[in-house]
Amino acid sequence: MRNNLIKKVQNIFFRENLLERGQKILVAVSGGPDSACLLDVLATLQKKYHFKLGIAHVNYHLRGSESDKDEKLVRTLAEKYDIELFLMDSKVSPKSNIESELRDIRYDFFERLRDENGFDSIAVAHNMDDQVETFLMRLIRGSGLNGLRAMRFRNGNIIRPLLGISRKEILEYLKSNKLPCRIDKSNMETKFTRNKVRHKLIPYLEKNFNPGIRKTVFDAAQSISDDYDLLSSIPEGISTGDKASVKEILKLSPSAQKRFLRKMILERKKDLKNIESSHIEEILKALRSTKGKIQTINLPGLKIQRKGDRITLE
Repeated sequence: MRNNLIKKVQNIFFRENLLERGQKILVAVSGGPDSACLLDVLATLQKKYHFKLGIAHVNYHLRGSESDKDEKLVRTLAEKYDIELFLMDSKVSPKSNIESELRDIRYDFFERLRDENGFDSIAVAHNMDDQVETFLMRLIRGSGLNGLRAMRFRNGNIIRPLLGISRKEILEYLKSNKLPCRIDKSNMETKFTRNKVRHKLIPYLEKNFNPGIRKTVFDAAQSISDDYDLLSSIPEGISTGDKASVKEILKLSPSAQKRFLRKMILERKKDLKNIESSHIEEILKALRSTKGKIQTINLPGLKIQRKGDRITLE
């Protein structure tokens, strides 16, 4: 099992052009099964391909002593593999959007470490199951093509060497090699949407519709991502910015109208977090309106105003 998984990751490295000899890779390690597996695989490949590793860990102190035990394990792993460890303490109060806040904290930390210490890339432990769960969650929420795009093996400085590896393979790898990891018990609580998808929806689809649903959805997400990249490369014929002509937007095809609005929002807001299909439809409804009054639409982190033939983003 060990050699099979390592060979798979090697193939991913070269197929997706994730690695060059002599590079420095910062590995995000939470102490959970996925990151413990990633660290062991990279530490093994390090000897063969002569790249350097660093470990980054964030302790949010959200789970009390459990969070401290996670940190303790990561310290132990750093000593075991003789890899430099970078730690961050970040006490955060639980909020409704806590997952998004935690992600921002750790990725800001990783990017700062990369910049200050000369790392070429940041390896995170997303796997095939994470991809499938994210796709289904976004589909249920009503995301458009942009939201249904797959996570990429490489996204800027972020690399995902385990993205084509299933969670089952990862757990078997840890078990067969007697590798320690920490289990977050909250991942079993089905009050969270991701956990409902993981423990209820996917098993139901496997049992009643398609035993290979994980691979099917994974491939679909990759295909949508490729198609989206192609569509995004096609010019709409009008330029984006803080302002645009309503008439020019409405001349586009329905699909191009939505892509144009998302691109306009992305350029202004710098991301598309919490922007859903319903928001785009709300904007289009305002653009199609024949009423002469000024219309204002409030979106997460953004205000859009339609006045005459002009749409303005603030």
